[in-house]
Amino acid sequence: MQFRDLQAQYKLYKTKIDHAIQNVLADAHFIEGKEVKELEEQLAVYVGVKHCITCANGTDALQLALMAWGIQEGDAVFVPDFTYFATSEVVSLCGATPIFVDVCPDTFNMDPVKLELAIRQTIDEGKLKPKVIIPVDLFGLPADYVQIEEIARTYSLYVLEDGAQGFGGMVNKKRACSFGDVATTSFFPAKPLGCYGDGGAIFTDDDQVAELIKSLKNHGKGTDKYDNIRIGLNSRLDTIQAAVLKIKLEAFIQHELEDVSRIYEYYTNKLRVYVEVPIIPDGYTSSFAQYTIKLENQKQRDGLQEYLKQNHIPSMIYYAKPMHQQAAYADFHLEDQDFTVSSELSKRVLSLPMHPYLTENEMEQVSNTIIQYLEKSKLLQ
Repeated sequence: MQFRDLQAQYKLYKTKIDHAIQNVLADAHFIEGKEVKELEEQLAVYVGVKHCITCANGTDALQLALMAWGIQEGDAVFVPDFTYFATSEVVSLCGATPIFVDVCPDTFNMDPVKLELAIRQTIDEGKLKPKVIIPVDLFGLPADYVQIEEIARTYSLYVLEDGAQGFGGMVNKKRACSFGDVATTSFFPAKPLGCYGDGGAIFTDDDQVAELIKSLKNHGKGTDKYDNIRIGLNSRLDTIQAAVLKIKLEAFIQHELEDVSRIYEYYTNKLRVYVEVPIIPDGYTSSFAQYTIKLENQKQRDGLQEYLKQNHIPSMIYYAKPMHQQAAYADFHLEDQDFTVSSELSKRVLSLPMHPYLTENEMEQVSNTIIQYLEKSKLLQ
């Protein structure tokens, strides 16, 4: 059993994928070939924004957005404490300071109440200037953009949607990667829409920001590649990856989102009596990058993970360390008591195999093995 079965997907679409790759090889336009532009146009239409700009990876996508806004030393950028390191890393790379915000216990996403408290505290301290909020669509579920965007308007802050895990999700029929001033996603192979290497994209309705990002991703290009009018990055999605993503986008739209929703229902119906299952609020749709359950405590979580391993079932812990516990931010001297939810989640969460090609037998095996372990544990107490 695979945690995310990329081979099953490839077998189903092998002919189309192989043909798309061969076309790129024959055409020999490996950088900025026609497939890149075609993909950008398709992604923009799907998400519902004016501009999609592809780049080398999801981390660069975030950094390019911050660079376009001129984020620098002395600026404060608010990020969830429970996320992948890249979300805060790009803030530090720009010279700004990440301000960590605790998350909601049910959705795992940034808590708007705690966000506003963090903004007010930063303003009152007067050392940093609040500039950007980066909500993360964790595990495929979009953040609470209704409240977050209202807070951003109140304090005149940019909103940068980190949709690395959220592509395909929705809030009231508005798609992930269309929220905020700029949004980003990742095409890392294990993401809801993944390529066969690294890749990322930036989405916006802002014409000026879009043009600036196009320059920044190409060494600050001006009129041509040897006219450099600003400092930028070398961050392009190669043509082969774009060709692969075009095929995968078709599958994603046609059936994969529906398939993972069906698997969510199966797991949830089987497991809700035994563990805390993921919550999808009314009006929300998740793309289910992960199916993450919560156990009673770390001992039970670790014991279950070991039992699953013994039964040849993969599982992952996302995330064993919240941002405030990362060694890279040790100089911030942050305490667990200020991030009670993320500190607790890191001890209790466990992600199960979740992908569109999971079979009913595999779903049953995962669910039954979890139930077996928990029932045995109960008898031993």
